[in-house]
Amino acid sequence: MSASKWDQRKADSAFLFTMEHPIPAYLVALVVGDLQSAEVGPRTRVWTEPCLLQAAKQEYDNVIEEFLSVGEKLFGPYVWGRYDVLFMPPSFPFGGMENPCLTFVTPCLLAGDRSLADVIVHEICHSWFGNLVTNATWGDFWLNEGFTMYAQRRVCRELYGEAYTCLEAATGKALLRQHMDNTGEDHPLNKLRVKIEPGVDPDDTYNDTPYEKGFCFVSYLAHLAGDQSRFDAFLKAYVDKFKFRSVLAEDVLEFYLEYFPDLKEKNVHKIEGLDFDSWLNVPGWPPYVPDLSAGQELMKPAELLAEMWVNHNPDLESICKTDIKPWKTYQTVYFLDKILEKSPLPDGHIKKLEECYSHIIESNNAELKLRWAQIVAKNQHKPGFQHIRNFLKSQGKQMYTLPVYRALWNGSEETKTLALEVFAATSKQLHFNVRNYISRPFLKRDTKAETSEFILGNTDDSFKHLSGESSSHFSCILQIIEFMFGVYL
Repeated sequence: MSASKWDQRKADSAFLFTMEHPIPAYLVALVVGDLQSAEVGPRTRVWTEPCLLQAAKQEYDNVIEEFLSVGEKLFGPYVWGRYDVLFMPPSFPFGGMENPCLTFVTPCLLAGDRSLADVIVHEICHSWFGNLVTNATWGDFWLNEGFTMYAQRRVCRELYGEAYTCLEAATGKALLRQHMDNTGEDHPLNKLRVKIEPGVDPDDTYNDTPYEKGFCFVSYLAHLAGDQSRFDAFLKAYVDKFKFRSVLAEDVLEFYLEYFPDLKEKNVHKIEGLDFDSWLNVPGWPPYVPDLSAGQELMKPAELLAEMWVNHNPDLESICKTDIKPWKTYQTVYFLDKILEKSPLPDGHIKKLEECYSHIIESNNAELKLRWAQIVAKNQHKPGFQHIRNFLKSQGKQMYTLPVYRALWNGSEETKTLALEVFAATSKQLHFNVRNYISRPFLKRDTKAETSEFILGNTDDSFKHLSGESSSHFSCILQIIEFMFGVYL
């Protein structure tokens, strides 16, 4: 349970839990199942079904404590005691859920090479931004996610350096660009402050805007502060002032101006086009994006290689000699993002790309699998359709699943047929929110009742489609109960 202490009373098989600090209702969570645990640090254990325990221990052994220690140095004491991690079934629709003391995460994080550990950094940073200081309404969801994205990248800069952090932030910027291209920049959900009113589903605020546009706003506040150490000190003071409280954007920005009276005197909150009110209430691309040029040493090779692949008359054999296996994971992700931006590729290029970089297709890294599935769909590369099937059947994370279905649905009749085929086979293994989001464009295609029944019915109640040992998740888990009211991370 999301509690700091627990004990088992064997006489009547009762479990007793204690949470010593006040928490919002959406952070109360309970899990029941055939679970085992292993210590991976002085205050951390991983919890999984028996079949995944060794993989989880290997992935995070002696890793999480370093994340916690850097977070404490930057943001203040970690007050929650333990930091345990529970690996959820593949249908879990989120990357993670930051329940105090017991973070829920997707099994997609078990990449085998620790390359997706930054998701854990993100969840840890919620220990201060979200759990200790919480947005008072879901209309200010960016207060949780924007500050946490900034904190995550601040921790990663300490751990991995500026170049890597800028590279990872560039992949986040690409996700925001995709999101706004899909919705239209002026969509009301592309404001930082979303008006939750009848007809607006709070779950719809779970998109890239509060994360990445929120990150840009917090980065702008840091930019105004000037020296990094000044803003680091502000973040500590902010957490200390508002700990165990729920806040509105006005509370945060008023405190910011009080903390930096020199900035208040300069009326930085009223600069035309960058005024705080516009940041909160005007939809669209962020008016300030932090300088990511420190990542050029990692980004430039990926950009140049992608440019070669999209040219119409390249020497593909020579291009294939470029060895990208030593690249960092996010360098490869960035390369694939650039390929996706330029897709569809000239005839024959996607086939050669598949041959040259088979290690990407065969990777266990879900971020790479996602990009390749999108590239296959956008290029209508039929030999790659099985990759899409496998990826969509193996997991149900919303931010992995929806982009692939969107790419399929925006393609040809063949890719639309593939989308219907996979959805019919897997819909019942998906979280109902994800299932509903996917079904919307399908139901628009044909509103006849029998079509709706085909799409949402005629599915396999079992999870036999899930490949390998992960298929045991749903036979192992007896029951998962989450008392969460509102939007998950």
